[in-house]
Amino acid sequence: MIRETDLYYLKKEEPNKSCLITLRKIIIRQDDNISETRKWGMPCFCYKEKVLCYLWTDKKTDEPYLLMVEGKYLKYIELEEGGRSRMKILRVNPNKDLPIHFIKLVLNEALDLYRNGTIKTK
Repeated sequence: MIRETDLYYLKKEEPNKSCLITLRKIIIRQDDNISETRKWGMPCFCYKEKVLCYLWTDKKTDEPYLLMVEGKYLKYIELEEGGRSRMKILRVNPNKDLPIHFIKLVLNEALDLYRNGTIKTK
């Protein structure tokens, strides 16, 4: 039986499908307390039931990105703030090798915000 959380990925075309599935695996493997769900049609990843990040594709470019909910705390020039005050995104080119080390660095820095109590969890 196909899980609801799998449907988002299965409907995508390559190379976005493989890219998003790989991002999903990277996120989930960062901590045993990360769970996956869907919110607003997007894959949503929570740390102890508190939203950590989302995966989505840009409407104009159709390229995947990782949206960090507490991005305002993350100070990397690769993260785009756009018009957002709280969240930042990391665009990912599905036709190039993923910057896995950098993605893990960003995720772990964000997770530390939850682990150390900067962002309150349940």
